[in-house]
Amino acid sequence: MKNSIYDFLKGKFLISDDALKNWSFILFCTALAIVMIACSHSAERKVHEIAKLNKEVRELRSEHVDLEKNLMQLKMESTILKKLEGTGLGLSKNPPQKIVILNKK
Repeated sequence: MKNSIYDFLKGKFLISDDALKNWSFILFCTALAIVMIACSHSAERKVHEIAKLNKEVRELRSEHVDLEKNLMQLKMESTILKKLEGTGLGLSKNPPQKIVILNKK
């Protein structure tokens, strides 16, 4: 038992006669580790991109709500009357009338 532990610590499994299969297994494990690290970095990059896009969506949504509120205030009759006060334009004294055209053939 002691000899096998010492042989392992000295690395004799890498230089013995059947070391080729040990080396191929080590290279396979190394390749898997590299692929795993690459996938992890890719997933991390995507998480950061999603967070950045979510923040941008929130900002654009708040800007949209603010612009919509400003538009609603500009469309109000009282706001329009205030802007037209100095020009001499104002509300009509007579209500609008419907014009009906009859086609005569």
